[in-house]
Amino acid sequence: MSSKEIEQQPIRRLRSVVSYVQRGGRMTVGQERAWQRSWPSLGREISELPAGELDIAGWFGRGAPVQLEIGSGMGETTAALAAAEPEVNYLAVEVYPPGLAQLLLRAESLGVTNLRLLRGDAVVLLTEHLAPGSLAGVRVFFPDPWPKKRHHKRRLIQPEFVALLASRIAPGGRLHLATDWADYAEQMLDVCTAEPTLVNEYPDGWAPRPDWRPVTKFEARARAEGRQSRDLIFRRSQGASA
Repeated sequence: MSSKEIEQQPIRRLRSVVSYVQRGGRMTVGQERAWQRSWPSLGREISELPAGELDIAGWFGRGAPVQLEIGSGMGETTAALAAAEPEVNYLAVEVYPPGLAQLLLRAESLGVTNLRLLRGDAVVLLTEHLAPGSLAGVRVFFPDPWPKKRHHKRRLIQPEFVALLASRIAPGGRLHLATDWADYAEQMLDVCTAEPTLVNEYPDGWAPRPDWRPVTKFEARARAEGRQSRDLIFRRSQGASA
């Protein structure tokens, strides 16, 4: 399937809350070349996955802890984090083809080999293709804030979705969220605190901003506009059953 066909392919919408926002845009020449080189081996469409559990170890060619990132955007953070954790099988989920192509370019430049890409709805991936307790951790950095109050119901971090995430994380694994919108940060804190299988690693609320998370241009812009980024790190409780 060509990148043009990928861009035109509809994404299944099974729920009122999904893990993406449809965006347009075409690939640059460099992105197109990276897509042609690497997508056939490193990328998959969630809508085209075989029924049942995704064979992650077979795809990576090894068994290793699995880190899932939802919403990799243009890949600036994702490529750097995957490069810093070569012992981890890193899965990135995104809907935007140019973003995935840019991530492939970044991964190539860093020599990253422990990264695989999935295009589509992470809710479908989690529900239909990932087993309970199969993930070492999940990261959701700067999801769409839907800033207008009437749109808050469209936000990704809702009780049902967090319960689903928690069920796929192994006991002791971590859920790491970040946002630069204050009211969304409060919502994230409330939702995750209410999930009985999760424990806040920083009981006072916010986690210190980790030095290992790169500052993207969007976070830098938020700082310039006076918005402070907030991190939340919750751990799947050891007593929780998968």
